[in-house]
Amino acid sequence: MHHALRVSRQAWPACHPNPPVGCVLVKEGRVVASGYTKPPGEPHAEDMALARVAGDLSEVTAYVTLEPCAFHGRTPSTAQVLAASGIKRVVIATLDPDPRNAGAGVQILKAAGIEVIVGVLEPQVLKEMTTSLAVPYKGGRQSIDKHRFGY
Repeated sequence: MHHALRVSRQAWPACHPNPPVGCVLVKEGRVVASGYTKPPGEPHAEDMALARVAGDLSEVTAYVTLEPCAFHGRTPSTAQVLAASGIKRVVIATLDPDPRNAGAGVQILKAAGIEVIVGVLEPQVLKEMTTSLAVPYKGGRQSIDKHRFGY
């Protein structure tokens, strides 16, 4: 996740008003691709990373600094893109407080049979990202635990 956070810094300020998201794809302990959010209307971090890797992704873990989006806006839902990619595990630093997401991206991933872990390096990611989020983060630990543990 540290690497994904470093990658996310490449997005700012061109990604504004979108948050600076980083995505790193890891297979067998090695980074195989990475991406960051481009300017509005262009690929998001997950799309950029997936475009840089080919073949079977079932052994790949995606590390993403912000919950993949659940809705189709100027670009397709990144949660749907990840769900269709063949990736079996997604690690997310923090949930997206935008009400169009707010756990919906996690639910799309889980419905596709993907293992999802939420909350990794969350304090550091939020420290850098909070001012760029469309909706102030108010999720707190209870919200994170609900998606991590399923209750």
